[in-house]
Amino acid sequence: MKISLDWIKDYIEIQESPLKLAEILTNTGLEVEGLHEFEPVEGSLKGMVIGEVLTCEKHPNADKLKITTVDIGLEQPSPIVCGAPNVATGQKVVVATVGSTLYPVGHEPFKIKKAKIRGEVSEGMICAEDEIGMGNSHDGIMVLNTDLPNGTPAADFFKIQPDQIFEIGLTPNRADATSHIGTARDLKAVLNRPITWPNVDEFEVDNLQRSINVKVENVSACPRYSGVTISGVSVEESPDWLKKRLKAVGLSPINNIVDITNFVMMEVGQPLHAFDADEIKGDTVLVKTLPTGSTFTTLDEKERKLDPNDLMICNGESEGMCIAGVFGGIHSGIKSSTKNIFLESAYFNPDFIRKTAARHQLKTDASFRYERGTDPRMTVYALKRATLLIKELAGGAISSDIVDIYPSEIQNFEVEVYFKNINRLLGIALDPAKIFHILESLDIEIKNKTKESFMASVPPYRVDVQREADIAEEILRIYGLNNIHLPGSFNSDFLAEFPSKDVNKLQKSVSDMLASNGFYEILTNSLTKPSYAENASDLDEQRSIGILNKLSEELGVLRQSLLYSGLEVLAYNINRKQADLRLYEFGKNYFKDKDGYTEKNRLAIYLTGSFEPENWNSQKRKVTFHDLSATVKLIIDRLIDLKLETTVIHQYPYDFALKAIHKGKVMVTYGKLNNSVLQEIGIKQDVFYADVDWDLLLMNTNNNIVYREVSKFPEVRRDLSLVIDKSITFEDIKAIAKKSDRQLLRSLQVFDVYEGESIGTDKKAYAISFILQDQGKTLTDKVIDRVMSKMMSSFETELGALIRK
Repeated sequence: MKISLDWIKDYIEIQESPLKLAEILTNTGLEVEGLHEFEPVEGSLKGMVIGEVLTCEKHPNADKLKITTVDIGLEQPSPIVCGAPNVATGQKVVVATVGSTLYPVGHEPFKIKKAKIRGEVSEGMICAEDEIGMGNSHDGIMVLNTDLPNGTPAADFFKIQPDQIFEIGLTPNRADATSHIGTARDLKAVLNRPITWPNVDEFEVDNLQRSINVKVENVSACPRYSGVTISGVSVEESPDWLKKRLKAVGLSPINNIVDITNFVMMEVGQPLHAFDADEIKGDTVLVKTLPTGSTFTTLDEKERKLDPNDLMICNGESEGMCIAGVFGGIHSGIKSSTKNIFLESAYFNPDFIRKTAARHQLKTDASFRYERGTDPRMTVYALKRATLLIKELAGGAISSDIVDIYPSEIQNFEVEVYFKNINRLLGIALDPAKIFHILESLDIEIKNKTKESFMASVPPYRVDVQREADIAEEILRIYGLNNIHLPGSFNSDFLAEFPSKDVNKLQKSVSDMLASNGFYEILTNSLTKPSYAENASDLDEQRSIGILNKLSEELGVLRQSLLYSGLEVLAYNINRKQADLRLYEFGKNYFKDKDGYTEKNRLAIYLTGSFEPENWNSQKRKVTFHDLSATVKLIIDRLIDLKLETTVIHQYPYDFALKAIHKGKVMVTYGKLNNSVLQEIGIKQDVFYADVDWDLLLMNTNNNIVYREVSKFPEVRRDLSLVIDKSITFEDIKAIAKKSDRQLLRSLQVFDVYEGESIGTDKKAYAISFILQDQGKTLTDKVIDRVMSKMMSSFETELGALIRK
């Protein structure tokens, strides 16, 4: 946002330099990101002076040129060759001196040099108005009516002074500072200087000959609507002072009526809209929404399809005239032929304006302010201010009373504040009188004062001040963060509680672990192709969330699974000869429900290609399911200490997979992807994929980690070979072993698998190691044999295993 130094001086006394003022504004939270000079006339007439033509004679070598001598305040008059037909002795003129640069309207700038023109010396140039950027006429030189001494800078005569423009990086919460007076409010509080508001006491209705009826049908979208009619105006070019003000803040002048509405918006932060009153059918304004499928042509001549939640300003026949708070219509706007206007000043619900602007991809100066929240108490003042300016610059008469529909007044925010909390958050103990002075300078009323607390009554234009912490922030930014002296030691304070589980730390922990195991993190687009849900049997096309303003058909819905966007990354890399990949992604899936929408946090893991790069020390091998399983086990063991049930599945999108289940809920599914899924993306190599329910995993994390010292007593290993049915899994064996002995059995692991005709086609042999340990004493052979015998008996009884001892 741009703030003009010259402009803001109209409302508050400024003694500080521009750099100092930029520092003050930044310290109050209005960060000045840039400070630059604005020239109302390009070049600011540097090198141009007032001169007087002393002599004027015909050029001996050119019929259309004249030789003049001009007094420009030097010891000797300057000879200047001039081609203007109206140059004459005794005229006061504008002279561009040697070395100055001219910026003619519509042409490239050029530098004035001492030259010979048709054999005669010329030391300067007598200028026309278009040659110095002061107009468009080139009929002749400018002849001035002035008594200023010769040699006076032309900028003094034309009162051309460069302005300083502050580029403020306005944060979304500071809706109150979207204008010059809004910015001046902060300076008032910091500098303890009053603000001078433009006087509107002269506003007076001239007649009641052109009243416009107003009906607000959607009060929640438009809590307040004000308007007035002005008849007999003349739509013309704005005066120079108004055009200069608008150009300084980056706005292009259009005509006096539109320029006044923009001027008042930049002055007080209240957007206004002027309608051609003769185009308002039925002399009635309706504030309402229109049915689905309605169309409206905006000022940019684009026909737009309206949403039923788009608030519209309509005429008496319910025809749209303006998208409320966003953009005007092509038919009802101000034209050069306009004679009567209806001026609108309203307070619109920020949510309605923000959503409408986003739907139609329209960002205007009005929507910028409305979607942040304007001042509901400013509508009538801004209306009077603009009306008086219109009467001054465009003539006309106020031909109606002010219409002000405000059924339910928006009240102040009431915030209870305790001194102890303010002092605790600021880090210093401020005197209550100082606190009250700062808040009152910010238009915050103080009520119900006690020794411990008070009630802060915050005006509704401060939409960002609704909590005790916000009050503390207001005090701090005006008191000055730099005035808080740092103590010898640091601590922090807060009003909110920290969660018992820091999900960000847990995610970083897992992320670091995966990265240390050779995985690369990816971040993919949440928008994806609708065809993925349409073709996948495990996804429901009806639950896809469509995008209203989609960039393309291929990015038409929010994803229901991380799988496909991750496979696109795999395909992109494989197609570029990077076939050995380990990737992971933390992301969200999105679903449409009966009651709204659901987001679920997931962790996706992808493995494909070779297990490790080819080298002389080991044979190259492809990744397998067990590599993925080991990774999943690392994640689960890091975060939880729970017994998970596992189930083998053969369903889309997997060839085969395992589901790890806790209390009936699937925590992770991992396995080998089906070739049909890979072919859809264009991948021709095996891919192993894990889908982790990150929310469920975090819900079951255990923060109460207990450490114990390493046992002083040795572990003992015993090996067994079990011949079992192929249908039996290692998890079955593990569960039986744990059930047989929970105290001494520390772990068991398969170290060899055999299948062959010698043991039967429906059999397999597992070689398993068992690690036993007692934390309190050394194990004896008698104890070890008893434990092993019990486990072998259980294997034989429950699994029908043949023990090969």
